[in-house]
Amino acid sequence: MLTGLLEASHLTALEQVPGLVGEHAAYAGLGEVLIYLADLQQEVLRLLTGHGEKARKDACGEPSELRIDGTLAGRGFQETRVLLQNGAEGKAGQWWVPILDGTERLGMLRVSAPAGEMEAMRALASLVALLVVSKRSHSDSYARLVRTRPMHVAAEMQWKLMPPLTFASTEMVIAAAMEPAYEVGGDAFDYAIAGDVAHLGIFDAMGHDVSAGLTASLAVAGCRNNRRQGVDLATNTEKVEKTLINEFGRSTRYVTAILADLNTTTGVLTWVNRGHHPPVVIRGGRWTVSLVCRPAHPMGLALGLPVTVCREQLQPGDRVLLYTDGITEARCASGREFGLNRFVDFIIRHTADGLPVPETLRRLIRSVLEYHNGELQDDATVLLTEWHGTAQRRLTLT
Repeated sequence: MLTGLLEASHLTALEQVPGLVGEHAAYAGLGEVLIYLADLQQEVLRLLTGHGEKARKDACGEPSELRIDGTLAGRGFQETRVLLQNGAEGKAGQWWVPILDGTERLGMLRVSAPAGEMEAMRALASLVALLVVSKRSHSDSYARLVRTRPMHVAAEMQWKLMPPLTFASTEMVIAAAMEPAYEVGGDAFDYAIAGDVAHLGIFDAMGHDVSAGLTASLAVAGCRNNRRQGVDLATNTEKVEKTLINEFGRSTRYVTAILADLNTTTGVLTWVNRGHHPPVVIRGGRWTVSLVCRPAHPMGLALGLPVTVCREQLQPGDRVLLYTDGITEARCASGREFGLNRFVDFIIRHTADGLPVPETLRRLIRSVLEYHNGELQDDATVLLTEWHGTAQRRLTLT
């Protein structure tokens, strides 16, 4: 099943994946296989039809769009668990199997098979994840499937620039969320791994339009370019500022940001603050520490303030929150802000519930949107990093 599917996939477009999966699944004794992918905001699971469009019904007449909250498939997605929809032990039934690329949750596989084929179902789901990831970047069908409404041009640009929302290794897990997903303009996040260092960054450009998106995109691109040349954190932000001024002029467009390096072996976090909200550390699942560091001016204003490099020794299990003001300043109908305390308390409570980091962020964004009646007036972005430490070498999503 796996070798045949892998060989056939090299000259396959995304639309052909469902047919190939169904054809080769039969070699392992599996019955009908349906591929459901999560939408951009992780609210629904949608059937990948192979026809380049969203279907209304699946092959058995069931709805092809399933809510992540309130369905068995959605529960499997949230908890990354294999769940039996119907059938009895030892007999054929319908199973929901998470589709994971590493720890990035792509969707769910619905497989008709006896329980004895669990290993084959998991292996098939893993290969399907790799196929989807390898095909999605050049597939408009994928983009249409995972969008529930039209996307603004600025958001189109930002999402193309962003890394995956989830990454995990034995030392750490990183998860991000960015809203409003279809109208985001000036927010951006970034991360990358180089040896035992995780590079982290969050950016908030002035404005909420295409110009803000261009500013944020240039800041992220400049940051990556400098970083890949071995530039240190402080110098990196100074070079980004020069790039912004050369492009837009002095004090015309500016970006606030936190750039940080986390040594995944020692747990030492090093960061600089360019006019941004300070990072927050959740420690022991009970209390928080705001990482105070003298901020320099936002990049692009050329005020000449010195850039200070600060350090913090993390403890195993610490969660570091980088966020933009759209999270804390979101207001309800009465005008009351969501607030930093409410934001941190939400993370702490859901940490106590034992939820994986990506699921905690998914629920946080749902809570922020509900608090604001489903519409945010500003971009809201979170980058959450959990350092496991040498005593906690485990994956959060297993």
